[in-house]
Amino acid sequence: MRFTSTSRGARLARRLAAVRLDAWGIPYGTEAHDAIVLIVAELTANAVRHGHVPGRDFHLGLHATSDGGTVRVEVTDTRTERLPRGLSVPEGAARAEEETGRGLLLVSQLATRWDWHARPDGPGKTVWAEYAFPSRRRL
Repeated sequence: MRFTSTSRGARLARRLAAVRLDAWGIPYGTEAHDAIVLIVAELTANAVRHGHVPGRDFHLGLHATSDGGTVRVEVTDTRTERLPRGLSVPEGAARAEEETGRGLLLVSQLATRWDWHARPDGPGKTVWAEYAFPSRRRL
């Protein structure tokens, strides 16, 4: 789905992802639902804050494997020069009293794995994260 690159767009993406997860059998209030929605929230907020290009939207993809064992979140923006940093927080990047700067660190703790790749069909990048369920089928 495509959303405006604004805080309102990020909020709508998070809400629609929550509804979709519930429809897939990952109910509101469960650990998996809350973790995946938080991943969506962090990645879409980053797309708005760090990937915003005036007049361009961001895209959200939410995919489940056929066996229901993994949900993949993909957020694509059109900014090429601002790339995600690695898993560690550089010294001074996010002090304890600051309220920002920990988004990808949080994603790395919630997701089974995450990474990014250049957007194949135009300028920008896609940041993705996968949430794998414990051995039992969930979808």
